[in-house]
Amino acid sequence: MKIGLSTYSLLNALKSGEMTVLDVIQWIADNGGEHMEMVPYGYTVEDNHELADAIREKAQSVGIELSNYSMPANFVQETEEAFQEEMERVKRHVDVVNRMGVKHMRHDVTAFTLPKEKMTIAWFEENLPLMVRGSQIIADYAAGFGITTTIENHGFSVQASDRVQRVLQAVNRPNFKTTLDVGNFMCVDENPIIGVKRNLPYASLVHFKDFYFRSYDENPGGGEWFRTAHDNYLRGAIVGQGDLPIRKIVKLIKDSGYDGNITVEFEGMEECRTASKIAMDNLRRFWQEA
Repeated sequence: MKIGLSTYSLLNALKSGEMTVLDVIQWIADNGGEHMEMVPYGYTVEDNHELADAIREKAQSVGIELSNYSMPANFVQETEEAFQEEMERVKRHVDVVNRMGVKHMRHDVTAFTLPKEKMTIAWFEENLPLMVRGSQIIADYAAGFGITTTIENHGFSVQASDRVQRVLQAVNRPNFKTTLDVGNFMCVDENPIIGVKRNLPYASLVHFKDFYFRSYDENPGGGEWFRTAHDNYLRGAIVGQGDLPIRKIVKLIKDSGYDGNITVEFEGMEECRTASKIAMDNLRRFWQEA
């Protein structure tokens, strides 16, 4: 098992200009991380191959594995032309992932921000053929480079564990798996223990994050809270300090025999570097104690 960090965890420092993505690689190496997941916010590589090469070389120089590349994508397009344009766009990202020597990639299958009527099972089933077709095209393209593509429980429409499995089984490609995020089930009000149990057998990568939870009728006031599919309140927390049963989840994953990469994600209100360091340290301790 190797613990690493998503660049998204340090997004505030990237956006403010305090850090570059090359600084993030060094920071992870200096603070006990073993790998880095790239989320192209605060920097881009698909249109900047010079930076892509610099990231690859910097990671190699400090012994940090580039473990995954996570990107937004939307296969539910209104026209065939728009669908094909999205295929070509995602393929360009696959190309740069290959250029960087990364063998694991996560893409979404719908837009992340959706109105309530597009979170329903009816909308999901109606648009499932496009999600499946797009995932098959990208998985087949990535297979030529030896890249595993994945769907995450992410984005409200395909966030519950059974919907993730529905897509996985319909796509039916050996290099199409799931990036299992232990916290994101809560965004659609699914018990995270149940979500992890259901989808762990299909996971090729695990994300650890934490949330503070407040019921729909207990408005917590100010701060970076957002609403779940059923209007409960969530706010990002440091792993091990929020309301997820993190220790139980760690034991579930460890007892399953999973021994791959684990990525820490932080999206809370605390200072991002301090929070990310605490989160990685906590997760390593929980794993050792499980």
